[in-house]
Amino acid sequence: MLTGRKYRLGLTPEQAEFAERIGGACRSVWNTALEQRRSYRRRGGWIGYHEQARQLAEAKGEFGWLAEVPGHCLQQTLIDLDQACSRHGTWKVRWKSRARTRPSFRFPEGAKIAVERLNRRWARAKLPKLGWVRFRITRPLGGRVKNATVSRDGEHWYVSFLVEDGVVTPERHASPGSAVGIDRGVAKVVTRSDGLFHHQVFAREREVEHAATLQRCLARTQKGSARRKHAAAKLGKALAKVR
Repeated sequence: MLTGRKYRLGLTPEQAEFAERIGGACRSVWNTALEQRRSYRRRGGWIGYHEQARQLAEAKGEFGWLAEVPGHCLQQTLIDLDQACSRHGTWKVRWKSRARTRPSFRFPEGAKIAVERLNRRWARAKLPKLGWVRFRITRPLGGRVKNATVSRDGEHWYVSFLVEDGVVTPERHASPGSAVGIDRGVAKVVTRSDGLFHHQVFAREREVEHAATLQRCLARTQKGSARRKHAAAKLGKALAKVR
């Protein structure tokens, strides 16, 4: 069975800067390829992944900022775009904004990813061109790595491993007839069909009030100003803590 494991990264300033460049290149490839697909559709034509991958290989020879980032991450971006267009249609797929879209990129080949445990709290993974990156190993991987996705949430970077844990779904349930329906809501986190509730308070009242204050401060700033960028960063940090 495939399962995900997400950990917080401890990147060096040089690695964080390079990760931003990789995310920016993947965003540029996504937007350019999407515009190309729409341009072909306007003229009654069509272009797919294989032709765009060939053109991407040619573009890497002309533009150094494309050649310096891992090529598999750029190819994976084209694969994700192709799947999104097949699932939702070319005109319904959204652009990736630099301001609103967090940088994210995937290393699709698990065989090229090495993971080593350093001590009780820290481990490290070797990612193509990014090198060895440290992460807080809050729980064991529990399987063989299939791919790795690096993303930024607020001021912190995270890595998410897709692992094959070797667990097989049984043909027969261990306790037949014991199933219950689950509804995820707002007032209560989980409500079961047998009438039981499960609730977890994720934010204290003081944290909620602080986030509301920061939202009001953000609303009073001018768009595009340095003060607005600073206020947005403080609000994002507070909301990330609540999440």
